[in-house]
Amino acid sequence: MKAIILAAGKGKRLGKLTRSIPKPMLKIENKPILEHNIEWLKNNGIKDIYINLHHLPDLIKDYFKDGKNWGVKIHYSYEPNLLGTAGGVRKIAEDFWIKTTQNSNKCCSNHESKNPFVVIYGDNLFKYDLKEIKNFHECKKAIATIALYKKNNVDQSGIVILDNEEKIIKFIEKPKSYEIVSHLVNTGLYILEPKVLNYIPPKTEVDFGKDVFPAIIHEKENIFGIICKGNLRAVDTPELYKQVITMN
Repeated sequence: MKAIILAAGKGKRLGKLTRSIPKPMLKIENKPILEHNIEWLKNNGIKDIYINLHHLPDLIKDYFKDGKNWGVKIHYSYEPNLLGTAGGVRKIAEDFWIKTTQNSNKCCSNHESKNPFVVIYGDNLFKYDLKEIKNFHECKKAIATIALYKKNNVDQSGIVILDNEEKIIKFIEKPKSYEIVSHLVNTGLYILEPKVLNYIPPKTEVDFGKDVFPAIIHEKENIFGIICKGNLRAVDTPELYKQVITMN
């Protein structure tokens, strides 16, 4: 299985902390967040890793190089203009795995793109059992599986509503107060089938939470959520970052 780490964002909400360093390179326990994520993927059996870049890309490339020191193979995808969480994934798929049919936005699978792949947000720290999530994804025959956790304050998160079969029937990105009907939150960890790429228009800024997941739900495709046990540490604001580093 391959993995994509999304690391292109500017981290504007972190203010001066990310003016001279990419958000995923902020350190926790004396290591960049991105390094923790690469090690987590390797420990879960994934060694083929793709990272999208935009803000201060050389700081990431110079640190990790080809990934050999971590026992993985890293490929980089630079975005001159930010393409959003989903747009960045589509670009990586087109650059490395697939080809697009002429006069069509649909992706044609080849031997490199028939299998599901993992997408994680590079500025979150994950401690989940990826094998459990993968087994769930396969059992449900999902085209997309989102790892979820319960959170009290959800106004800056993507929330979901599940039916009795754990299928996602609604996804709301950064809900307004009157839209908060769930406290199940998107962790930024997905297992996706290549078919999901057909929901992502090429060469445009597209977001999973705002655009792709609602479209998949509208088409009544099999998109499921798994409530994960374990720890997620998100670093979205200076206050949250301070809390995380204080805990260690």
